[in-house]
Amino acid sequence: MRISQFFISTLKEAPSEAELPSHRLMLRAGYIRKLSSGLYTWMPLGLRVLRKVEAVVREEMNKSGGIELLMPAVQPAELWQETGRWEVFGPQMLKIKDRHDNQFCFGPTHEEVITDIARREVKSYRQLPLNFYQIQTKFRDEVRPRFGVMRAREFIMKDAYSFHSSFESLEQTYQVMYETYSRIFTRLGLQFRAVAADTGAIGGSGSHEFHVLADSGEDALAFCPDSDYAANVELAEAVAPATPRAVATQEMQKVITPGQKTIEEVAAFFDTSAKNVLKAIAVMTHENEFALLLLRGDHHLNEIKASKVIGEFRFASEDDVHRNMFCRTGYIGPVNTQVRVLIDRAAAAMSDFICGANEDGFHYSGVNFGRDVSLDEANVHDLRNVVTGDPSPDGKGTLELCRGIEVGHIFQLRTKYSESLQATYLDEHGKAQVMEMGCYGIGVSRIVAAAIEQNFDERGISIPAGMAPFQVAIAPIGLKKSEAVRNAAEQLYAELTAAGIEVLLDDRDERPGVMFADLELIGMPHRIVIGDRGLKEGNVEYQGRRDTAAQVVPLPEIAKFVQSKL
Repeated sequence: MRISQFFISTLKEAPSEAELPSHRLMLRAGYIRKLSSGLYTWMPLGLRVLRKVEAVVREEMNKSGGIELLMPAVQPAELWQETGRWEVFGPQMLKIKDRHDNQFCFGPTHEEVITDIARREVKSYRQLPLNFYQIQTKFRDEVRPRFGVMRAREFIMKDAYSFHSSFESLEQTYQVMYETYSRIFTRLGLQFRAVAADTGAIGGSGSHEFHVLADSGEDALAFCPDSDYAANVELAEAVAPATPRAVATQEMQKVITPGQKTIEEVAAFFDTSAKNVLKAIAVMTHENEFALLLLRGDHHLNEIKASKVIGEFRFASEDDVHRNMFCRTGYIGPVNTQVRVLIDRAAAAMSDFICGANEDGFHYSGVNFGRDVSLDEANVHDLRNVVTGDPSPDGKGTLELCRGIEVGHIFQLRTKYSESLQATYLDEHGKAQVMEMGCYGIGVSRIVAAAIEQNFDERGISIPAGMAPFQVAIAPIGLKKSEAVRNAAEQLYAELTAAGIEVLLDDRDERPGVMFADLELIGMPHRIVIGDRGLKEGNVEYQGRRDTAAQVVPLPEIAKFVQSKL
């Protein structure tokens, strides 16, 4: 492709609202242009990258036995009402009406639609298993669209849905999809991890997320470098301390602590560590019951874990706290209280600790479970986020933390949707059975941004060659002035193109610095510079995007040399 026949529009500076490197660079490189909040046009250069990601996803899905179809983006409300998700999915769903006042939504996901297809088309166990997939536009009305296409309202997604006559069959396909996703991200040249995850709003049982590792990732991941264990922090188990609780050595004392309300303030007042202070978090359950969640002061509550113990909850207001504990937040604790108390495993192992005295301006020191606070093992749970150095749940080492960008998620849905939509088949005995289901999503457009977050430098984008918009760039110096340069560039362009290589010929009348800066910014993995000076000696210059310097290559050898690099 000649730049004169293509469209490249680069910027020296990105808009001030662009926060992440990928957002800034995609705008500067002319990959995308903003239309409105969370809505982006994929420009010609960015679309080439997007299509390459799609191609890898499609090839691997086809290899795995996936069958491609394309479902409507606009979905009728009736389907979502059958599953009960029309009202509960939340404000992310963009609801619309047609001219007849019928309700629809712009699909945020397609479980309802695909299950409707299955219940209409699948009659017998002989037709199962099936795995349908599509690559299509989704819309979710994010409360705060940000980070460019990383968290846009409209995005491209590959979503697949499998149907089975048994859970064993579902497990087999789930494993196939796990391996397929691993191949996809490996082929794309990404550093990634598959982690056990919570099923969230989609529902079901087993679930794994696939994360591209990047410091800018929104998700915290826990992994063991000595084993294959990895999980999202929201799901990673905080193993109970191996050593038993120490015997009490102090008497409980009530201490005046005026104005000392936070864990940090209390620890400093007593000249101790936060791990010796008991953190009491007041919550209200969905049944409007007041409860205290007790954690070690240096630990943080895992809301997902807590909700699995007490159900949906909200954090208690000051009025809730005062009405139930007769004091302000910051001074509450478990001593002499009649409210429901749930204790984290690590907190239950504390002794001689400090906690609120349930009286404004006072704390207790030297508090111990069993003596000063009753301890029922039935109320001890895993309620916290894991931290670096915690024992790995598989017993094979300790955990480390990193950050990741979620680009894929697979679920064992089981019968969550097939039951509500009555998607059944006839088994070998002619009896109707509910289908087992799996769900497998990949954020295709998000992959582009995630790849850039992992692959950039001060000069611009340096994504893996398989995702780059073109494979090779030819940068002729003085193309308009030198016939020798023009002839050499045209001949090499024709030779590489004939060999099936995607070539971008910079035939603009620009200075070398401008050409090189643009080609580096847009992420060209291989660059060939042709100039009069080198041609006089029969040479050209080659430089890989991540090379620190160019190397001289004889002109007759450059075509084969470049092909060897691809």
